[in-house]
Amino acid sequence: MERYVPRLRLKYDQEVRPKLLEQFGYANVMQVPKLEKIVLNTSMKEAIQNVKVLETAAEELTLIAGQKAVLTRARKSIANFKLREGMPIGARVTLRGARMWEFLDRLVTVAIPRIRDFRGIDPRAFDGRGNYSLGLTEQIIFPEIDYDKVSRINGMNIAFVTTAETDEEALALLKHIGMPFANA
Repeated sequence: MERYVPRLRLKYDQEVRPKLLEQFGYANVMQVPKLEKIVLNTSMKEAIQNVKVLETAAEELTLIAGQKAVLTRARKSIANFKLREGMPIGARVTLRGARMWEFLDRLVTVAIPRIRDFRGIDPRAFDGRGNYSLGLTEQIIFPEIDYDKVSRINGMNIAFVTTAETDEEALALLKHIGMPFANA
């Protein structure tokens, strides 16, 4: 019985890795940058008064990622926001391996094209160490979310953590994988 390998992982192994090896002239195949993990994160200030809002957001995040979302709690108390240390304030999911590749495939081929007036994602949102952050304003762009059952629209942050040492290498990696960057 053969083990299932996601479509994008095969593309990375067969096409992207050789292109990056040639483009940057690495001495060893292990130097070629690869995607380590994808972290989906959402937080909402309404969760301070009503925890049910956060629970539905966590369920939606679970549907989108295909993996159970974990509630995140406040690290510090902030009196102005009526926030106490330890209160649930958000939800997050860390994807690795096959689930990560499957999510990236769905994001690139299905979800991002459903964004209204989409002109490409910002190629400047790198952190200086080869990691990329993407902010989405609506969770309804994912086909897993039933539009009629959504109580409120909330956004999320998606962080792509790579083994790339520079932003240029990470940009090349994500471009070859199929991320639709805007021409800048």
